[in-house]
Amino acid sequence: MVQGRILGGVLIGGALLLSGCSKPVPPAPTPQEALALRPADPRIASLYESACKACHSVAGTGAPLVHDHAAWDPRWKQGLPMLVDHVLQGYRGMPAGGQCLTCSPQDHQALIRFMADQPEPKP
Repeated sequence: MVQGRILGGVLIGGALLLSGCSKPVPPAPTPQEALALRPADPRIASLYESACKACHSVAGTGAPLVHDHAAWDPRWKQGLPMLVDHVLQGYRGMPAGGQCLTCSPQDHQALIRFMADQPEPKP
């Protein structure tokens, strides 16, 4: 009986330790928050406003909402090069180039990082 309680305590303690290993997913922004989010860089913000915001800040468009980790984290795991390729080639409902004819691949990277809420890599 005592051994069963000890084993049960060890298993519960181990489960609690392991559950602390994963980060909780932040909640998705509200519709009002999604509409208000903007990149800090004015140039990237302008590109976002003209090319990305119409789809990525409005629920129901099929596009992953800006800063919605539940939607973006699985995509982010595919890697930034794959996400940029999806933008450049077009993917599902998104047109090729993501409606940004003046964006460079670096601009697309910055826009994707912003929408996925992923920081710039540290040098």
